[in-house]
Amino acid sequence: MKKFWLLIVLLIAFRGLSLGQEKIKQMCIGFYNLENLFDTIHNPHKFDEEFLPNSPKHWNSQKYHIKLKHLAHVINVLGTDDVKTGPVILGVAEAEDRRVLQDLVNQKEIANRHYGIIHFEGPDERGIDVAMLYNPRYFRPINARPVHVELADHHPTRDILYVCGILDRTDTLHILVDHWPSRWGGQKRSEPLRDTAAAVARRIVDSVFALHPNAKIVVMGDLNDDPVDESVVKYLRAKGRIKDLQPGDLYNTMYTKYKKGIGSLAYGDSWDLFDQIMISQALLKKFNKKDKGYKFLKSVVFRAPFLFQKTGRFAGYPFRTYAGDEFLGGYSDHLPTYIILYKKVK
Repeated sequence: MKKFWLLIVLLIAFRGLSLGQEKIKQMCIGFYNLENLFDTIHNPHKFDEEFLPNSPKHWNSQKYHIKLKHLAHVINVLGTDDVKTGPVILGVAEAEDRRVLQDLVNQKEIANRHYGIIHFEGPDERGIDVAMLYNPRYFRPINARPVHVELADHHPTRDILYVCGILDRTDTLHILVDHWPSRWGGQKRSEPLRDTAAAVARRIVDSVFALHPNAKIVVMGDLNDDPVDESVVKYLRAKGRIKDLQPGDLYNTMYTKYKKGIGSLAYGDSWDLFDQIMISQALLKKFNKKDKGYKFLKSVVFRAPFLFQKTGRFAGYPFRTYAGDEFLGGYSDHLPTYIILYKKVK
């Protein structure tokens, strides 16, 4: 009888210990500019002639499937140094349509994640859109819509994708996926176009805050500007120092990386960090200590060695698909970026 009661006491003690222990659960959220992910079929509603079999690039099914395989490999390993599930949410840019995204998520290397796709056909005349991939095991979308960006010159540009959903059955996330106007024609000359796109993104953020003052918001994308540029700091109100944050400001998780000289793309022997991820203060532990949900842990510019050109005049640059009309067979001219969110669980 004594042995029986001793066993009961030990079981109760062990159970109490296991319930009292806290573990850290992590989630990866990333962004990747896919660099002209076009199929080989002509769409009469888009200017896709550059990526057809009879174009100077001689874009064909073999090259298309090489690119799909390479992109799938990047997505498969992205963030796995921190969390083995890889990105549960991945914003993407420069996808021609839903069909190429479906071909991408069906690739053997990532097919077992069963990524869902959120995509709306956008007005960009080249036909490149933003979209979002999500792992339905960890994220459930409840609302999504494209938000039009009207430029002063009325030149069509990419919509901003807004998605609201539930992360890990506990946290409501509001996500914006952006691809702001390029620097074509020069940085200063094109700056007002990006300021306009940033202002539209800011209005979306403000509309979310108006309904949910403590909303958890993630703004990501290829901004074609750096973390210190006017569009990001003034119009989007994303700052890189936590001590500088005012109510409603976003925290730019990539600012310190940029200040250290880390970039996501290279041009003319210099690096820029256009691929950024900003978060609302509700995702910062300092401002939201009582919330038991997910918080920001770290940000990463993914710099795996295989993503870099090893030889030639572009050695040390991101290993891209084309240099002009020369097929290099790489991945993208942008490096992917991601953040890690964490929460304590018993």
